[in-house]
Amino acid sequence: MRRHRMTRKRLLAALAATVSAAALSGAVVTAEAAAPSLSATFAQGSVWDSGYGGKYTLTNSGDATSTQWTVEFDLPAGTVVSSSWSSVLTRSGQHYKVTNAGFNATIKPGGTANFGFNTSGLGLPTGCTVNGVPCGGGVPTSTPGTTTTTSEPPVTTTSVPPGDVVDVGTAAELQAALAAASPGRTIRLAAGTYRGSFVATKPGTAAAPITVTGPATAVLINDGPSGEAPSCPAPTAGWDPGYGFWLYGAPYWQLKGFTVQEAKKGIVVDNSHHTVIDGVRVHRIDEEAVHFRRSSADSVIRDSTISHTGLVQAGYGEGVYLGSANSNWGCHGNSGGVDRSDRVQVLDNHIGPYVAAEGIDVKEGTADGVIRGNTFDGQGVSGQNSADSWVDVKGIGYVIEGNTGSFASPGTFANGYETHNPDTSPSFPNGCGNVWRDNKSDLGGVGQYAIKITSTSKCSERPNVVYASNTVSRAVNGLTNIPVTP
Repeated sequence: MRRHRMTRKRLLAALAATVSAAALSGAVVTAEAAAPSLSATFAQGSVWDSGYGGKYTLTNSGDATSTQWTVEFDLPAGTVVSSSWSSVLTRSGQHYKVTNAGFNATIKPGGTANFGFNTSGLGLPTGCTVNGVPCGGGVPTSTPGTTTTTSEPPVTTTSVPPGDVVDVGTAAELQAALAAASPGRTIRLAAGTYRGSFVATKPGTAAAPITVTGPATAVLINDGPSGEAPSCPAPTAGWDPGYGFWLYGAPYWQLKGFTVQEAKKGIVVDNSHHTVIDGVRVHRIDEEAVHFRRSSADSVIRDSTISHTGLVQAGYGEGVYLGSANSNWGCHGNSGGVDRSDRVQVLDNHIGPYVAAEGIDVKEGTADGVIRGNTFDGQGVSGQNSADSWVDVKGIGYVIEGNTGSFASPGTFANGYETHNPDTSPSFPNGCGNVWRDNKSDLGGVGQYAIKITSTSKCSERPNVVYASNTVSRAVNGLTNIPVTP
């Protein structure tokens, strides 16, 4: 009996020890799990004949906040990074080391951060690591700058919506397809250069929009202008305005994937509501890149890349231009004398560098648009014609949220976001009733305020609101010149 009791006692002690060890082991596992775990994914955006735009998105799948990150990768011979943003980049031969900027160092569990770059050359990154670990996950590499796995980033492709498809491969074929466009039709561009004047005047419908789609290597160029211009811009025989792509009286069009460059103006949308511009590249433009005017309301530009504008007229080199100045309403105002390009959404675009005027210019008389998720690179802003900010808001009721802006020389930079109040009529309290939230601003030690509100007295009935969720770094004066709303 005693022997039996001793056996049970020993068994119970062993069991207790096992339970205690398991509990201790569980505690250790929990402690080890409370750590950040970063991965990085590459995506290629716009592609042109001599380079492309690339973006890395870092994701924290761990249980603790990451407070810094370093991404390293290699580019093949013949390809170099020509510009970068939202990061600090150094190069040793073909090896690149990228560390976080001040504003995107912290990544909470489940959160993301990103940075981007443009290249000269078409080679794609390989050997990616984040904090010494392969970007897709794994164990740290033994030699800095090398990994045991290779990143093969996907190339962005353009999907073709269902419906009647017309394939084109020359400028003449594209012009003919535009002239014959009908609701539901898709015009599909082959890779190559299309040189000429491209004007669309046939309307689509809500149920059957008209689509022009192609890869980023399908490049539209207009060597105009030429001929005698009418008093107000309108398609006219014998006149080429020099626009890269022109929608005129053509609602419900979708422009996807292709590139517009080397034109007087990039994409002009006149009296063409419900236009969607998706994933396009617009660069090397004499004046503005994309212009919604003549009440082209309820339109969207998203996931697009704009740079190098204002090459001939810097003060008119806006990235995205919403509406028209009141001095031009005589031509472009077709709703009560006002250009009501209302409710336009500007979403998730990369605007800059070397956009010579504002990244987005919101004109008086427009209302209720959304500017969300964009990245502004202010390098190269000219300061001409009062162009000294990422966004100038003269419209009413805009929501400006979740954007990231930075500035680095050269350039003339006053504030990140500005409002102005052109006096046109009592019906339009211009520059009022706008809201800023969750925007991150790096003013480069040059800009005065992230958000500069020009007047509070003119907006007493519809005040502008700046929420405390906005953040700023390297500002001369601070976040804003008005009281912050919690």
